[in-house]
Parts: sequence; C-alpha cells; structure tokens
Amino acid sequence: MKKGNNISSLQDQNQLAQAQQSILHLQRAMNQAQSHMNEEIIDQIKHSIDRAERSLAQAENVTDDQNALNLVRQELVQQQQAFQDLTQQDT
Repeated sequence: MKKGNNISSLQDQNQLAQAQQSILHLQRAMNQAQSHMNEEIIDQIKHSIDRAERSLAQAENVTDDQNALNLVRQELVQQQQAFQDLTQQDT
C-alpha cells in the first residue's frame, strides 16, 4: 500500500510501531554484544539491522508522519553506527 490511498491512521501507527519494535530489538542485541561479543550475536545484530531497515521502508510507504519517520530513521542510523564502531573495536 502506498501513501495517499486512504489508509487509516491506525494502520500507519501499526507500521511505525513495528519499525520501532525492530529498533528496540536491535538495541537489545547491541547491549548484549557490548558485554558478550561473539559471532552469534554479531549475526543477530546484522539480522536485526536488516529487519529494522525493512520495517522502516514499509512504514515509509504508508505513513505520512515525517516527524515520526525521521525519529525512527535517526535511531536506526545511530544503531548502525554503534554496530560499526563496535565491530571495528573488536578487530
């Protein structure tokens, strides 16, 4: 579904909530990695990043609330940068 197709506000909010949940999952994985870095956690973080990116892309397709989208997008970028920093420290 695309923006402007009379999609209900509830559906918009649900899509945003899914993107936010994906980011929270990513944050938990990042916190775990900071204390117990291993290959399994790195793979989990990569999967979480992919999932968060897909969720955000879906939300962008149906949500007109640019402020909410920007907040979620900003959090995702911060987590991606934190992951990059974490993996560079480990090498």
